[in-house]
Amino acid sequence: MTLSLATPFELGGLKLNNRIVMPPMCQYSAVGKDGMPTDWHYVHYVSRAVGGTGLIIIEMTNIEPDGRISDQCLGLWSDEHIPAFARMIEGMQKHGSKVSIQIAHAGRKSTCAEVPVSSSNQAFSEQYKQPRALTTDEVKRMVEKYRDAAVRAVQAGVDSIQLHGAHGYLIHQFHSPSINNRTDEYGDDPTRFGVEVIQAVRSAIPSGMNLQIRVSAVDYGVGGYDVDYGIEVCRKYAAAGVDLLDISTGGGVSVNALPPNIGPGYQLPVARAVKQAVDVPIIAVGLLDEPKLAHAALVNGDCDLVAVGRGMLRDPYWALHALQATGMKPAPPKAYERGY
Repeated sequence: MTLSLATPFELGGLKLNNRIVMPPMCQYSAVGKDGMPTDWHYVHYVSRAVGGTGLIIIEMTNIEPDGRISDQCLGLWSDEHIPAFARMIEGMQKHGSKVSIQIAHAGRKSTCAEVPVSSSNQAFSEQYKQPRALTTDEVKRMVEKYRDAAVRAVQAGVDSIQLHGAHGYLIHQFHSPSINNRTDEYGDDPTRFGVEVIQAVRSAIPSGMNLQIRVSAVDYGVGGYDVDYGIEVCRKYAAAGVDLLDISTGGGVSVNALPPNIGPGYQLPVARAVKQAVDVPIIAVGLLDEPKLAHAALVNGDCDLVAVGRGMLRDPYWALHALQATGMKPAPPKAYERGY
C-alpha cells in the first residue's frame, strides 16, 4: 500500500482518519496557575480537530505542581482537573480527531519549583536552579504519580497516553548517562525509571489503549548521546510496553546543544534509523510544515505518522490544506464545504 497523508492508521484500538498528528506544544496559558485548562486551551485544541487533524496530543501535562516548566503549565495531579480536560477532549473527538495527552515532569528544568528534583544534583545550565537528587523511595513514588495522572487522563476520555521522555525532562534526565550519576538501582540501569513508568501506566490503563513515549533519540552536545544509544533506549521502552514511539532529538544538555544543520525534515534520518531498528510504529517531527515534505516522509518509509507543530500554530486547518496540496480530497466540516 502506498501511504499518503490521507491514509487511515490503525494500531490496536487506536484508529485515525489520517496520518497527521498535532504534537504537544506548551501554551503557557493556565492563567490560574493551578494546572487547569482554560477557554484558550479549548479553542486551541478543538479548532485543530475542526481542521482535520487525525491525532491531537495535548501539551505537556504535569504529574505534580513542581513538575511544571512554568506555573502556567497544565497539570493532572488531582481529580479536580478531570472535568476541564474532559470538556476539551470531548470537543476534539466530536469533530473526528483522536486525542492523546503527554504526561510529564520537568525535573531540573522546572522554573517554578523552589528546589527542582532530578536524577542527580546537576543543574541544566547557569540560568537554571540547582536540583536535588531524588531518593530511591522518592523515585518509586514518582512512578506512582505518572500512573495516577494517566488514570485521570483515561477518566477524562483520552484515546491514548503519551509519556515525555525527551527534551531534557525527567525521564530523559534518568536515561541520559551524563546526567544520571546515581549509585542505586536507577543508576545501574539508566532506563529503569522510564521502564517502570511505562509498566506502571500500562498496568493501570485499559488493556487495548495505545501507549506512546516521546524520546530524544539523539542528544546533541557535550554530555549528549548518539543515535545508537538512543535506539537502545527505544528498544527497552518498546519491550516495556510502548506501542508507538514519537522520535525527537536534543534538549538534555546545554553546551553545543544544537545539531549542525537545522532545516526542514532535519530529524527524519533519526526517525528512520529508529524505525529500521525497533519494531514499533514511529511518529516523526521536526520542521515538516511543507505538506509535500510530510507526505514524502511517509512515502519514503521514514515514519508511520507525521507531526506538524509550528505549521499548526500558524494554521489550525493545516491538515485540510495539506491534503489539498498533496492531491487528496479533504473532508471538511459541512459548514466549511463551500470553501473546499
